[in-house]
Amino acid sequence: MTIRVAQGKGGKDRYTILSTTLRDALRAYWRGYRPATWLFPGRRGRPLDPSALQHAYGLAKRRAGLTKPGGIHALRHAFATHLLDAGVDLHTIQRLLGHKSISTTSRYWHLTHASLMTQAARLDLLADVPEIPPQA
Repeated sequence: MTIRVAQGKGGKDRYTILSTTLRDALRAYWRGYRPATWLFPGRRGRPLDPSALQHAYGLAKRRAGLTKPGGIHALRHAFATHLLDAGVDLHTIQRLLGHKSISTTSRYWHLTHASLMTQAARLDLLADVPEIPPQA
């Protein structure tokens, strides 16, 4: 359940996770188009041009009704943030993002409202500790 990202951010190759829904969609796409080298080829079988990717991303955002600013890199940030919110450790996220240094990955780390609420709920557990009767 992984997919190889060739020449991703920083020109690095890496593997990252793949959901079953996306796997099924990619398989259907591949069966229909049978790309030779690149999964999403550009003109003349070359990789997609970055400007074409930015255009497709902007179009998808508009169609989805998303108005929050941010480019394609925002998806990478959201991926890391959602993994952190789900409890995935920084070292695993480091590998999925292809970072050499954990300090690079730790920049993605920030507390969200959901994680703050979880921490506050844990504090409430302390209030439910039964009192210890005094020793006679």
